[in-house]
Amino acid sequence: MKIKSECVPCLIKRIIFETQLSTEDERLQTNVIKNACSMLSKIYDTNKCSADIATKVHKMVYEKLGDKDPYYTLKKTSNEVAKSLLPKIKKIIKKSDNPLKSSMICSIIGNILDFGIEGASSNPEKFSLDFDKMYSEGLGYDDYNRVENLIKKSNKVIYFCDNCGEIVFDKIVCRELKRFNPKLKITLVVRGEPIISDATIDDAKELKFSDVVQKILTTGCFAIGVNFNEMPFDLKNDLKKTDLIICKGMANYEAFSETDYKPIAYLLRTKCSAIANSMKLPINKNIIKLYE
Repeated sequence: MKIKSECVPCLIKRIIFETQLSTEDERLQTNVIKNACSMLSKIYDTNKCSADIATKVHKMVYEKLGDKDPYYTLKKTSNEVAKSLLPKIKKIIKKSDNPLKSSMICSIIGNILDFGIEGASSNPEKFSLDFDKMYSEGLGYDDYNRVENLIKKSNKVIYFCDNCGEIVFDKIVCRELKRFNPKLKITLVVRGEPIISDATIDDAKELKFSDVVQKILTTGCFAIGVNFNEMPFDLKNDLKKTDLIICKGMANYEAFSETDYKPIAYLLRTKCSAIANSMKLPINKNIIKLYE
């Protein structure tokens, strides 16, 4: 997705949020924000991918803060809050006529465990209060049946994770994928380095994803979504051979929508107008959308 004008205040808001997470030094906060604004004014280009521009700005911010992971504590809290909801989610799935679809909806709702932007939870604890309301909304766009038909015929699926917290529910989806199609081989992909509230290899290991997937890979570098120029060989190779790509969250959409990879199913919450308009969907909806 090319960067849109409405991406600018969103990116700056997130920069402010992470400087406040990282330090109480107001001089440092001000210096970092000024540098971020200056950099953004120089590299803003409506012909460039939003994820690429955001990656460059965040990289500079982390370096100026001297902080490799400003969201560290918040990510840990997100995972714990998500774990506390597992009994509820397992109960929903057990009662469901379509456990795989229900697990996907739960995981999509987990996509609001993102911070510093509009349309997301203001804090992890608030998420537990929002869950029931959002689950009752169901899907605002529903390509599930088409996705299910592909899963039925697939041998290999690559599953790209997004945020912490949300990744707890992604494990349930992977388990249900295997139950639905026992011959399926799943490759899980997490971020190569800590960036915003996204999940990394540490989260995948802590949550014991090896119990439900055959392989765990990373995107290989510091990047919002995926930097295809720096993608590790193993991931590049698997993407050539997979039958279906499942992408969680907006950052993965921003990156993959600039490529020709297909078939690809996006599972996300349309938390901003730029993403919603790009996908030709309403804002603030749970969506499963397939591109073939």
